[in-house]
Amino acid sequence: MPLLVHIALIITSFITLWYVIRKIRKSQMQISDSIFWICFTAFIFILGAIPPLVSAVASHIGFDSPANFVFLVIIFILLIKCFSQSLQISQLDSKLKFLVQRIARENHVLPSENERSIT
Repeated sequence: MPLLVHIALIITSFITLWYVIRKIRKSQMQISDSIFWICFTAFIFILGAIPPLVSAVASHIGFDSPANFVFLVIIFILLIKCFSQSLQISQLDSKLKFLVQRIARENHVLPSENERSIT
C-alpha cells in the first residue's frame, strides 16, 4: 500500500476523532453513536499505522492490493452502519406516526355550531 494512503488514513482518523470529541462536548451526539465512531477511527488508525498487518491479511484473503482490501473493509463497515441507521429511522417513523395519531385522538375537539355553519 502506498505511503500516501497510510498518511491519509492516519490523518483521517485524527480528524474524525477530533470531530467526534467536539460533537460529544457540545452534546450533539449520542454516546452509542460516538462509541461506533471512536472504534471506527481506531480501526482506521490501525489500518494506516501497521502496513504489514494489512498486507498479510489482504494477501491471505486473496486481494491483489492491500489498498483495495482497506477500502473494501471501510465501505463494508459504513454500509452496515447506514443499514442500521435506516432501521432506526424506520422504527422512529413508526413510533412518531403512532404518537401523532394518539395525540390527535386525545385532543380531538368537535367544532362548535358557528364553525360548522361556516364550513
